[in-house]
Amino acid sequence: MQYRDFGNTGVRVSRLGFGAMRLPMTEVEGKRVVDEEKAIALLHRAFELGVNYVDTAWFYCDGQSEVVVGKALKGWREKVYVSTKYPIGNEKGYRELLETQLRKLDTDYVDFYHFHGIGEWFLTHERREEFLREALRAKEEGLIRHISFSFHDKPEAMIHLIDLGIFSSVLCQYNLLDRSNEEALAYAKAKGLGTVVMGPVGGGRLAGLPRETAERLGIRVHSSAELALRFVLANRNVDCALSGMNTLQQLEENATVASNVAPLSPEEVAAINAAMDENKRLADLYCTGCGYCLPHCPEQVNIARIFEAMNYYRVYGLKDYAHEHYHAIGSRWVKGRKADACIDCGECEQHCPQHIPIREQLRECLALFHHYMQ
Repeated sequence: MQYRDFGNTGVRVSRLGFGAMRLPMTEVEGKRVVDEEKAIALLHRAFELGVNYVDTAWFYCDGQSEVVVGKALKGWREKVYVSTKYPIGNEKGYRELLETQLRKLDTDYVDFYHFHGIGEWFLTHERREEFLREALRAKEEGLIRHISFSFHDKPEAMIHLIDLGIFSSVLCQYNLLDRSNEEALAYAKAKGLGTVVMGPVGGGRLAGLPRETAERLGIRVHSSAELALRFVLANRNVDCALSGMNTLQQLEENATVASNVAPLSPEEVAAINAAMDENKRLADLYCTGCGYCLPHCPEQVNIARIFEAMNYYRVYGLKDYAHEHYHAIGSRWVKGRKADACIDCGECEQHCPQHIPIREQLRECLALFHHYMQ
């Protein structure tokens, strides 16, 4: 396993991190629960392969992830850095929830305790100073080693959060399809933060580029997942790539890439970027994502997101990824409503600079993603 200095934290972190959001699940008496035996064996194998960063959260696996991670840490705690998160807006206060999470993890401290999914709104939150005081107090008492944040907002918001000067590391999305955080990641590194990226291979499902396309570009890989992970690791501003792995096959393949396979060269990265930019150009022929239509929809249909999901399906051929992208609409991370909320009023089409037949395409999207669920 290869390791990197994790910002200014003094930690050496493995290039591959274990995301404990997709632990193996099973059904017991009609209820979905974590298969503890498989999950713990998987985590132990990851530790054996040199993975020393594991990331969990209060909500993961219906609240079971932290408990299972805690059980897996027995005998490994001093060799593994633990990351979990405080979700602002939950019913428990900062200190109360942290203490509950420490009990669930069965540990005396958390190495990297994140404010979960914060963005620009955090800067003006009425309780921001209270949260930061609580975090500093917990750090002074040794309950957490480092204050961190995870992120799903626009890149400029990440820079504003970094400039608060309180955070030791950041966790954000970055992969072949979504390179929007590249400059913000470089800024984080320049400011001494450790950088972790989520979704490098989309939980094992993100293809990004088919293997045949990679080979046409002169890049030899065994799988599209290998290509996606090597692309992320080629970015010198990425310390750790976090992957949600729920099978030994995924784990072994990712660990091999992070241990033995050289990252892509600058020339290979440039070739991939050019290919992906061409795909984006084709996608933009359908919808540029300008958002001009959105304020005029009386039902708050997230048209841009729906069409983006359709482009992943139609242009990139990423069917599973497109399905997840679409069905995330209406979640706590993605505002708006899905295509079935359209009332066929036509307001959106009057403001579309591309003159896209939006209502017709929404019906196509609805038919596609409804059928995909069957």
